[in-house]
Amino acid sequence: MEQVFFGKTNLRVSRTGFGCIPIQRIPYEESTAILRRAYENGITLFDTANAYSTSEDRIGTALGDVRKKIVICTKTGAQTPDGIIAHLENSLRMLQTDYIDVLQFHCPGFIPQPGGEDGMYDCLLKAKAEGKIRFIGITAHKKHLAFEAVESGLYATMQYPFSYLSSQDELALIDICREKNVGILGMKSLCGGILTNAKAAFAFLRRYSELIPIWGIQKMHELEEIIQYENNPPVLDNTLLTEIEADRKELAQNFCRACGYCLPCPANIPIPMAARMEFLLGRMPAENFRTPEWQENMRRIEDCTNCGHCKSNCPYELDAPELLKKMNKSYFAGSDSY
Repeated sequence: MEQVFFGKTNLRVSRTGFGCIPIQRIPYEESTAILRRAYENGITLFDTANAYSTSEDRIGTALGDVRKKIVICTKTGAQTPDGIIAHLENSLRMLQTDYIDVLQFHCPGFIPQPGGEDGMYDCLLKAKAEGKIRFIGITAHKKHLAFEAVESGLYATMQYPFSYLSSQDELALIDICREKNVGILGMKSLCGGILTNAKAAFAFLRRYSELIPIWGIQKMHELEEIIQYENNPPVLDNTLLTEIEADRKELAQNFCRACGYCLPCPANIPIPMAARMEFLLGRMPAENFRTPEWQENMRRIEDCTNCGHCKSNCPYELDAPELLKKMNKSYFAGSDSY
């Protein structure tokens, strides 16, 4: 598998990364088999987070014996030094290691700075001096914060959503990272499952040699597909470009990326899924969402209190309440059963 330098970290990693959110949802034996298969086929960068329940533990269990041959990027969402240290110590324990290659601030609402009153950046500098972390990174969903973090020169890596639905303004972030020698990780390359054309997604992102997409993998056949594309990269030909343009036309910019910053919802509406329901029904097996459980989930939209939390916290400035109403109407339209 092709190896690249990971920005100013000077670490050599696989050009394809493994996103470890989904493995928390499957049996341990299955996640171990998938992680080992990924490693045996040359994937050496694994991205996880303290917030992803058992994800870190599964990496430690599956890959502890090859720790020095892989690069682990994890995250802390804490915003106090005590909270950060607690997360770090928990990550070290779960991952069965004594150091983290890249510890990333998990989508903070501001850019932590040295000497800041919050103490967040200085806390990681201390952990770095103690050898508990090697490099400091950051993740972002808001474009202006991503650019600010890269321009600051404070971060070795940046993680941001990149897909063939990304705007030119968003894709320009890759150029800035190249100029600043910042390692760039691409999350949500399939937009949380909205995009089903993995071949087109892979071919589109392959054009950016510095970008390391971290593919969220939950099933062995998903891993095998990515390995196949890595070994024989698809060409972004006219056929794929036509398919990409069709998706862009359908989805435009007004779709939920399932980042989850709209949660928690006081009405218990599962917003990241409900706000994409129209697309999920058309792009995934519809029977998965035509269940009594999902009927109840969608009916909760009628209980929306218009508290404003989802709308004010959406990094993409979507009008979530209106989007939910639209999805609810589409879900129940033309059916006497629901």
